[in-house]
Amino acid sequence: MPDQSDPLPQPVDGEAALERQIEQLQERVHQAEERRRALLHIMSDLNESNRKLGDQRKAMLHILADYEEDRSSLAKSNLRLADSRKAMIHIMGDLRETTQEMERREHELRDKQEQLVQAGKLATLGELTTGVAHELNNPLNNIGLYVGNVIDRVHLGELDTERSLADLEKAMDQVRKATEIISHLRTFGRAAPVTIERVDVDDVIERALALMHEQLRLRAIEVELDLSPEELVVLGNPIQLEQVFINLLTNARDALIEAPTRIIRIASKLDGDRIEILVADTGPGIPAHIQQRIFDPFFTTKEVGAGTGLGLSITYSIVKEHAGEIALVPARKGATFRIVLPVGHEEPVAEPFL
Repeated sequence: MPDQSDPLPQPVDGEAALERQIEQLQERVHQAEERRRALLHIMSDLNESNRKLGDQRKAMLHILADYEEDRSSLAKSNLRLADSRKAMIHIMGDLRETTQEMERREHELRDKQEQLVQAGKLATLGELTTGVAHELNNPLNNIGLYVGNVIDRVHLGELDTERSLADLEKAMDQVRKATEIISHLRTFGRAAPVTIERVDVDDVIERALALMHEQLRLRAIEVELDLSPEELVVLGNPIQLEQVFINLLTNARDALIEAPTRIIRIASKLDGDRIEILVADTGPGIPAHIQQRIFDPFFTTKEVGAGTGLGLSITYSIVKEHAGEIALVPARKGATFRIVLPVGHEEPVAEPFL
């Protein structure tokens, strides 16, 4: 395409001038062709750029669509999170109320347990009254005898200071013995806060036997002891543990009423980190069909008015509170109960036990 800015060649006479004009025209055609090619190349580049721009625009639109979708999903997630947070707050409120209710019921349960244990102790004391009265009667009679001897010698004017002092000292020994019996009964029967301490199991067994001694003697029941020479210490409450053995001794006593051979055997031993105690009697034993129920509250095979059915239930509860186990074990004759308690290695924690 000719450049309109260039002046047209002027006509020249002659053949040479015509050739020059032809050459000039060819040169302009060539230049025009070069410009056309350059323009086509530019148009091609422009089309390619437009195509790439279109692809980029599509990609941008896709990215914007993904962004909007993500934004919508995030909004929905935030909404669900807010709903979940509200639900969690509601659940936490319900859980707090449930926890408070559980704590209240646990406190009530502990109060009932303490009342039940105290009722069991008072019932036991009621059964022990006759035997303790006999046991107190001996030291009181002895006191009267020794003091009476001194009074008689004073009236007769034959006061012997040495003999009188000896009688009065013997009377004081009997006073101390009676005081120990009464103090033991008061300690066993009082309703005091239950705490834990290091307790020697064999000492507890011997104290329980001291309370039951007169009742067993009056019924001609022999007690055989095979206590461990090793120190058997548990973390627990001595009064509650004493009640465990008094309950077992009371059951054995009642089981031996009509037995031809009346023997109660108590054995204790150390087995690693456990203390094992066996309490056995030579009575008729416990029938197989009721053995699964003997630890149930208020279950008893005794006649109406002869038992509350709480003895073994309280015993089971106390042993469990001491992290122990109690079970009726098979025996050829009579009933044998096995108690297993953990050895008390640690120092007791200063907190209520029940």
